[in-house]
Amino acid sequence: MVYSLPSLPYTYGALEPYIDTLTMEIHHSKHHQGYVNNLNKALEGYSELQKRPLEELLKNIPSLPHDIQIAVRNNGGGHYNHSFFWKVMTAKGSEKPVGALAEQIDRDFGTFDVFKDQFITTAKSVFGSGWAWLCLNNNGDLTVISTPNQDSPLMQGFKPVLGLDVWEHAYYLQYQNRRPDYITAWWHVINWEQAEQNYRELL
Repeated sequence: MVYSLPSLPYTYGALEPYIDTLTMEIHHSKHHQGYVNNLNKALEGYSELQKRPLEELLKNIPSLPHDIQIAVRNNGGGHYNHSFFWKVMTAKGSEKPVGALAEQIDRDFGTFDVFKDQFITTAKSVFGSGWAWLCLNNNGDLTVISTPNQDSPLMQGFKPVLGLDVWEHAYYLQYQNRRPDYITAWWHVINWEQAEQNYRELL
């Protein structure tokens, strides 16, 4: 097994009442574990690829053997995205970022509220399954993007700072078809300290 399911930095129930315990348990132990299992299966027999960092594989999907490109894109992306997602949430979420990230949000979006509105609109607008992201682009500017399915921002040349899973499996048990309510609730559990760390590591 090249890849393994990471432990959560909190209990399954820690994000209540905003994200329910059962959703977190299924999301982590079933969905994320499935991506890990399928990624490992796809890389069987490719010992050289198993030695490469996952980020490198995702940035270079077209260069991979044709028969595993889709599997690595879907399952490698799913493993990367979820490993990132768990870390940017916390039971002690704060309302707003501080430090260098907060300063660049103000610089690139005008105000935090403008950024928040743009992020929420992007998350609501994802058709079907996908993600909303705050990323650094190649010019070093912050931008909000969405990706379909389990595509990673890395595949498009973006560097993620913050990400929100808007697949139905992330919220349906608690919110059913009310994705906007889930998105609103998620702002209560954002780990802005981790987002700040993610940002600084990209500079």
